[in-house]
Amino acid sequence: MKKVIVLGSINMDMVMETDRLPKVGETLLGETIDYYVGGKGANQAVAASRVGAEVSLIGKIGDDTFGSKVYKHLEKEHIDVNAVTFEKNIFTGVASIFKLKEDNAIVVLPGANMLLTDVTNELNKKVNAQDVLLTQLEIPVTTVKNGLKYAKNKGAITILNPAPYNEKVVEMLPFVDIITPNETEFEGLLGHSIAHADQFEQEMLNWSQANHTQLIVTRGGDGISYTTESNVVTIPAEKVAIVDTTGAGDTFNGILAACLAKGMEISEAIKLSGKGATLSITKLGAQTGMPTLAEIEAF
Repeated sequence: MKKVIVLGSINMDMVMETDRLPKVGETLLGETIDYYVGGKGANQAVAASRVGAEVSLIGKIGDDTFGSKVYKHLEKEHIDVNAVTFEKNIFTGVASIFKLKEDNAIVVLPGANMLLTDVTNELNKKVNAQDVLLTQLEIPVTTVKNGLKYAKNKGAITILNPAPYNEKVVEMLPFVDIITPNETEFEGLLGHSIAHADQFEQEMLNWSQANHTQLIVTRGGDGISYTTESNVVTIPAEKVAIVDTTGAGDTFNGILAACLAKGMEISEAIKLSGKGATLSITKLGAQTGMPTLAEIEAF
């Protein structure tokens, strides 16, 4: 089995439950607050590790209380954190998540994540041919681009989760084997909205063929759609009781990377990752709901 190397953000998530968001100038009394290790990089690393992959995480945290807690948590998740470094005079990334009844509102303060710049040395130590590099866009986009290029040149499989969306993604496509946007991010890639739902799959196929990139779009209640050489396959979403959608996309991406590192065919990897993402939304917290391989198989 090859390794999964995750290049990305590490945060402490503060999840506050409230009936609604406050208006400007208004103070509301919330209900509860919970603290979870988060950040798309850390989340995806945990998801991959939970299903049995050998995972290394490259990232930065602040030399503060949150940083220490995050580091210990990642070690307990059996993640190689040798390339996670503490930075002085800056705080660990923080996400304030307002959990409403049906959705979330999130404010992210990147902190030490924005200091993740030159990672050539770390990549040289961690990435080998046929390993899987998974990255996202909560760190400097130049770092993402350089990381993808380096891994691609080394013969690794490269996966880009283009979230939060940045228009500079188009510059990275020559170095991306698989891209995993949600519907909104896919429209960002297209450069226009999709007027009719029945046009969605054709737009996917056209884009994938034009950019020579495997495209997988996570579509929430409409399931997961992915391109083959000649068509688009859609896997319907399974119905479950939704508790918290935070981290569902990260769960999908982490499990996908793990499956590919194990040598699984892309179609089977997508199916398993979709089931894992579905399971993840039945529990509160991005990482709390991330399932093990045994839990996915039982589901």
